[in-house]
Amino acid sequence: MYDWLLDSDPSIRWQVMRDLLEEPADVVARERARIATEGWGARLLDLQGDGEHWSGVTPGWASTQNALTLLGDMGIDPEDERVRQAIARVRDHYTWGPHFGNSPFFEGETEPCINGRGVLAAGAYFGEVSERVLQRLLSEQLPDGGWNCEAPPSVVSSFHTTINVLEGLLEYELAKGATPAVSEARRRGEEYLLERRLFRSRTTGDVVDPQFTELAFPNWWHYDVLRALDYFRRANVRDARLAEAIELVRGKADAEGRWARERIYGDAHFEMEGGVGQPSRWITLRALRVLRWYDAGR
Repeated sequence: MYDWLLDSDPSIRWQVMRDLLEEPADVVARERARIATEGWGARLLDLQGDGEHWSGVTPGWASTQNALTLLGDMGIDPEDERVRQAIARVRDHYTWGPHFGNSPFFEGETEPCINGRGVLAAGAYFGEVSERVLQRLLSEQLPDGGWNCEAPPSVVSSFHTTINVLEGLLEYELAKGATPAVSEARRRGEEYLLERRLFRSRTTGDVVDPQFTELAFPNWWHYDVLRALDYFRRANVRDARLAEAIELVRGKADAEGRWARERIYGDAHFEMEGGVGQPSRWITLRALRVLRWYDAGR
């Protein structure tokens, strides 16, 4: 299994070495350094071009947001010189367009689903944190503990928006350190998901949306149980209410211990893996490290 994962791109290999094989730090660092110069990471950096936004399938700001999200998922070194040049170009020249008053990219727009992962998480990862975006997200938390891009008028949170904001808040704390306000907001957001066992209605117990149980990568703004579990792993929040989602993911492995793509949400800028139903190294990596983390704490 590990040989299959290692027979891939540096962006996967270094995470396998760190999270599953526990290789020495210097070995892991050397592999990680290759992301910016070869494979998918280098190819994605090549697509930035000289325009106002990243080249890609989706035009405008969405392509830039997705590119930064994917580079973060790859774990590219934010201090790499080529990465710093790319981020400086985004900071100095990219905006959200006239509809949002040409707000600079890292100052965000109006929707928490975008400001959460697409702006706060990316900004924290790449050293461009916006305290204004952070404060806006904290002020937009709903009484049930989550967030919703449609609020107002909606007064009920969304799984999609909540995971996007939680990832942004966690990345902020990893970069800047924990604060009482951010930690409390994360705790309430986590409780929103935990009360629903990550995919069920709090009132009826029914599956809220079958798509939540179907695994994808890249997720972009879309929610699924593996994405949520990987968040709880990174935040190191163990709770008995994760158990059903854990067993759902565990049961999706094939006879060779691989996990397949069950959904594709588009705009990966270029094809990294096969189609729906094909084994996915990205999903397998994430599933294995989530299960390893959870089982270690039992």
